[in-house]
Amino acid sequence: MSKALLALLAVMHIGGCASVRTLDAAKPGAPVVYAGTRLDWYAMQGGCCALDRFGAQAPRYPGLDLPASALLDTVLLPLSVLTVLGVGFQASGGL
Repeated sequence: MSKALLALLAVMHIGGCASVRTLDAAKPGAPVVYAGTRLDWYAMQGGCCALDRFGAQAPRYPGLDLPASALLDTVLLPLSVLTVLGVGFQASGGL
């Protein structure tokens, strides 16, 4: 594995990856597009109520988590935009 990939995995583990935390947060009215990045930024600015606003706790070290969350949020951007537009997927797996 490359050093960059190992560093990214370490940051996601240490920081608790805000993007992954906000994927489960089924809070009505919570941000969807770049939610993890916005959660990190909110925490870095001293936001008091991340759980009420985002439906997820902010990571312990949001400054370390911010680059990894921004990368993951960028990868997930097409899906989050479709979610905001109300496009639903009725997907099922298996054989």
